[in-house]
Amino acid sequence: MKNNQLMIKTTLPFLAFVLTVAACQEKPKQTDATQAPDQPPMVSAPAFNADSAYAYVDRQVKFGPRVPNTPAHIQTGNYLVAKFKQFGCEVTEQNFVATIWDGRKINARNIIASINPQAKKRIFISSHWDSRPNADSDSIAANKTKPVPAANDGASGVGVMLELARAIQQAKTKPGVGVDFICFDVEDLGDSDKASKDFEKESGTIDYVGYGLGSRYWAKNLHKPGYSAYFGVLLDMVGATGATFPKEGYSMQMAPTVVNNIWQTASRLGYSQYFVDAPGGQITDDHVAPNAIAKIPTIDIIQLNTQTGGFFEAHHTLADDMRYIDRGTLQAVGQTLLQVLYNEQ
Repeated sequence: MKNNQLMIKTTLPFLAFVLTVAACQEKPKQTDATQAPDQPPMVSAPAFNADSAYAYVDRQVKFGPRVPNTPAHIQTGNYLVAKFKQFGCEVTEQNFVATIWDGRKINARNIIASINPQAKKRIFISSHWDSRPNADSDSIAANKTKPVPAANDGASGVGVMLELARAIQQAKTKPGVGVDFICFDVEDLGDSDKASKDFEKESGTIDYVGYGLGSRYWAKNLHKPGYSAYFGVLLDMVGATGATFPKEGYSMQMAPTVVNNIWQTASRLGYSQYFVDAPGGQITDDHVAPNAIAKIPTIDIIQLNTQTGGFFEAHHTLADDMRYIDRGTLQAVGQTLLQVLYNEQ
């Protein structure tokens, strides 16, 4: 869920619930958000190819807006399944019917691609792959009912995951952990006012009808019985020019050790201009359900303006297309995650 009004409204009623969840989680053991954990050794990791990631983002956009129940959505889903299989992943398709904010039933599909599926210690990386059906933040009134191209808000995270899978497949040395890439569906079909009211009415639960339906379904219906992961990472809007990723608020409450590990790794790789050491806003996004329901410490790498707390300027507009996608940003995110994966033993 990525809406400034909703972000503000959900912060206070959710805070007590989040703190309770964080206190119950045990893997990995969390430190205080202000305490820097010991830095892991930097082991050799393969190179992340930003040109390849850019091409994967572009290919998704060329299918058209990936709005559920449309041909572009089906075609893109089939493409993602085929590409992950091409990269040697074991792919699980999780088909379900989602009820969105206005009561409509939506055919949806989570896509989970696993590397080294037999490994007991696992890390998951995720992103939503659907597009918002209405560009309600567009400055042109006629555009507000048109679907968003969603190059940055969706496709960028999936493009990074595809390149991560390709890079690992091509590498002579594999990471010492199992890796699951999760493409969450129906993240962006909510209505901000409806979701806000439902959230406030329920005062601290996340079972409101709004955004993040795919991640909530997965957390309640894990793709493998007894599935667990050491930690999870959500990628949201990770491809725009000049992006900054401050430390998102719920991530710091629920999984500060994971945040600090990733941000310190980025710094050691020279990407501090992207992964800024500053607090960010609290965003109700696809990392909440894995934390609250599946009890997996999960963080959100999401672009936020460090001055205003807002999202990138083309958010939920027709301008969210390839003109905003920057290879340097994709490189910073992808290489950092590769290093994090290879640092794990």
